[in-house]
Amino acid sequence: MSLSWITTAIIHGLGIGLAFAAAGYACVAVWAVVKGMRSRVIKNPTPPQPVAVLKPLHGAEPRLYENLRTFCVQTHPNYQLVFGVREPDDPAIAVVQRLREEFPQRSIVLAVDPRIHGANFKVSNLINMLPHAQHGWLVLADADISVPADYLVRVTAPLADPDVGIITCLYHGISGPSFWSRLGRLFIDDWFAPSVRLSHAFGSTRFAFGSTIALRRDALQAIGGFEALRDTLADDFWLGELTRRAGLRTVLSEVVVGTDVGESKLKELWTHELRWLRTIRSLAPAGFAMTFVCFTSPLLLLGLCLAPGAATAGLALLGGGARVLLHFLQRRTSDRRFAWHEVLLIPLRDTLLLMEWAAALAGWQVRWRGQVLHARGGGSAP
Repeated sequence: MSLSWITTAIIHGLGIGLAFAAAGYACVAVWAVVKGMRSRVIKNPTPPQPVAVLKPLHGAEPRLYENLRTFCVQTHPNYQLVFGVREPDDPAIAVVQRLREEFPQRSIVLAVDPRIHGANFKVSNLINMLPHAQHGWLVLADADISVPADYLVRVTAPLADPDVGIITCLYHGISGPSFWSRLGRLFIDDWFAPSVRLSHAFGSTRFAFGSTIALRRDALQAIGGFEALRDTLADDFWLGELTRRAGLRTVLSEVVVGTDVGESKLKELWTHELRWLRTIRSLAPAGFAMTFVCFTSPLLLLGLCLAPGAATAGLALLGGGARVLLHFLQRRTSDRRFAWHEVLLIPLRDTLLLMEWAAALAGWQVRWRGQVLHARGGGSAP
């Protein structure tokens, strides 16, 4: 048996293996998304409890008024909105004042407090905001999130169970007019959300997202309050992780909220997504090393190049079909508008993700709101 034959066999086997892995992941992801779409609505047998919504703000982001307004028109009968900024000249203050004038009946508090309690400025903001919250049930949501009118009623329902620590929500992307913004939305809709659905379908709840975290004040106090998160980069994840370590459950709500994707340049998109990927790597390094199987298009093409033949071609057709189906299922989950031409973006989106994944393996540094942080060490900031 010659060495060249062995080398050829290894390369051929590698090609079939890559195609099989990519096609298999795409098919299982489709199953997980369909399963998630059939999730039952959790109904609260008791009347909704008073809720304080904490919204840390930083600058007048695009669509800030529109996003915050969705929190002012909730069907929940008794809730308070607490907005927080660090600087007295923050442009977000004008947006909050506009909402106060538009909704005088709504309980809206603005906390302006420059105190810094750690490396994570968002957590410092939350620490400064918490004393203004009047209720025992809390909902945290990032500034760029938009929600349906029944969001608060539905998302807080599981808190009636004392064994529940946090409730969190998946989200879909809302793109701006730029090409890179649309590509960034596909990062969320076609890769991130299905990967969470897949993890959840197999029983994992090791996640929490800044899109929404609902919890009781007693659960927050049990983990040491927001102060326990002041030097963490992935504060949303650690808020969930610490409650899980305290023996409380994490619930993935059936509510899916929207998040703005506003990048207008490739550099902006690359920096943002690289920050996400390096943070994910810091939290689950072994799992992250295997996420290359999620990048369907380039892996199927590489498999075909390494092992041309009927078997690999069949796997490529299966995987490619599942990837396209996944895209349209996610569009239905998000806003039910189908943009058929976006199918052409799938190979570019998958290839860019593969390149970002490789870059994420090459370092730990991330940039976030003017800060240079390091994801090494479980998401802790220096």
